[in-house]
Amino acid sequence: MKTKAKPASGRDAALKRGSGRARTGRLSLRKAEGEGEGRPASKKSPRIGVLIADDHTVVREGLVSLIRRKPDMTVVGEASNGREAVDLWKQHRPDVTLLDLRMPELDGVSAIKEIRQHDEHARIIVLTTFDGDEDIYRAIQAGAKGYLLKDVPREALMDSIRRVHAGETCVPVHLAAKLAERVSGETLSSREIDVLKLMAQGKSNKEIGSALFISEGTVKSHVKAIFAKMNVISRTEAVASATRRGLIQL
Repeated sequence: MKTKAKPASGRDAALKRGSGRARTGRLSLRKAEGEGEGRPASKKSPRIGVLIADDHTVVREGLVSLIRRKPDMTVVGEASNGREAVDLWKQHRPDVTLLDLRMPELDGVSAIKEIRQHDEHARIIVLTTFDGDEDIYRAIQAGAKGYLLKDVPREALMDSIRRVHAGETCVPVHLAAKLAERVSGETLSSREIDVLKLMAQGKSNKEIGSALFISEGTVKSHVKAIFAKMNVISRTEAVASATRRGLIQL
């Protein structure tokens, strides 16, 4: 014959209730701390999405391989010309774009301008072999946030991507000095640039005048002004200096 259990006294009942609350509290604490099964994974910072635009396949593939090895970066697109770079930018909206300066279909500066028409805050780094003061000036004026040469050390390039992504501007000291010289120096007019381009083709003053529909005397005045502004004494020196600085392309 089974003995009927006695009802718990008021004191015993209170102890049981307290013990139950304690167990519930410990379970709630473990859940809050994420212990046991179903613990939520910690959130990782999103990786920097990089678009690479370069018409040289070897260079482009090297950059892709380098960036993909970085845990905080990812490649969102590859472009082989300026037009493709703009199209891929609009498609992927990358955090940072690495852009060559001289590319077919659309040059780097024109690509920068088109991209910034869609987003004036677009973060673009020019990565090029050209270090002429005019090249640097035109790129920065167009809206590039960085200007690097292709011989830049790998980690310096990665650091520049991170810094530009963070809102900084990255131009190495020696290139910044060229930019400052370009800004402070005398600027050639668009007509003088036209004359320089024709001089580079080996045309005489008379031929330049005919091509530009101006008199030979006016051409001579432009040539004199070019020499003075560029601090040169011959056509050959003027063309060489203009090419080196990025004023003209041969």
